[in-house]
Amino acid sequence: MKGLGVVGLLITAAIGLGIYMYMLKQAAPGPGMVVTQNISITGVKNDLVAIAQAERMYFTQNGSYADLSTLTTSGAMNITHTSRDGYTYTAEPSGNSFTVTAAYTAPPVSNPAGVTPPRFPTYTIDQSMEIHESN
Repeated sequence: MKGLGVVGLLITAAIGLGIYMYMLKQAAPGPGMVVTQNISITGVKNDLVAIAQAERMYFTQNGSYADLSTLTTSGAMNITHTSRDGYTYTAEPSGNSFTVTAAYTAPPVSNPAGVTPPRFPTYTIDQSMEIHESN
């Protein structure tokens, strides 16, 4: 009986370790990114979603989309910053659509010799509420 309990414990530990390793790999930053950059990107994506939601609210109330300054002054957008961690936000309304862009505009980061510099992709969101990444 004791042998069966030990075997069960080992199997449970192996399954737990497998799940832990899988989750750890999922939390790793994307290629060419560092962990702290991954944290910043999450904030940028959250800001894009908030701005897109403000665009949708503004459209519902006014029948058109607006730029960032109009969204802020109208009270449709509850975030007041137009940048985060080197990324600058722009909103381009166009008839019945909009595109909000987060582009990295800060000076390049210096890297030691032989170290690949981090990449800073551009992120966009539109009325479909899907975030797209481009280089």
